[in-house]
Amino acid sequence: MTQYKIIFTGPVGAGKTTAIHSISDVPPVKTDASASDMTKARKASTTVALDYGIMNLEDGEKIHLYGTPGQERFDFMWDILVTGGIGLILLLDNTRADPFRDMRFFLGAFKKFIDETHVAIGITQMDISNKPTIADYHAQLQVLDLNPPIFAVDARVKNDVSLLVQSLLYSLDPGLTE
Repeated sequence: MTQYKIIFTGPVGAGKTTAIHSISDVPPVKTDASASDMTKARKASTTVALDYGIMNLEDGEKIHLYGTPGQERFDFMWDILVTGGIGLILLLDNTRADPFRDMRFFLGAFKKFIDETHVAIGITQMDISNKPTIADYHAQLQVLDLNPPIFAVDARVKNDVSLLVQSLLYSLDPGLTE
């Protein structure tokens, strides 16, 4: 039985824990703690180590889903979590003050891993703030000479998160079928 590992990352509040919860076929493991810094202005608790879930595929294969903490002070976990990973899903919160800065930061922080694998990007909270648009993100990515799959997603909706995972898998192996 083949097992794969996909990493979810992004800033605090982008939906990493929620996304893993929405697609995991087992009760997800969460390591949330009460927010004690500027994070508490956005949410009451935050991931401090990792989130973990499993997607079971039809052929018995499994995809292990790991969510990173979004706060830079927990970045030591990032290197640990990407070990053995096949790709990265970057979630960005469109309501944050500068989601492009967030995107550049996380693409830079995970550059080595992305260069060795692939990345797919999901933009959350577009129902609350429709600016910037997906086209705006594409323009920013072109400046960085990147062209990953990018979608507006609701991290609570299994089909949205599943589309992100599928797009990442397809970018890793374009010969895959549904």
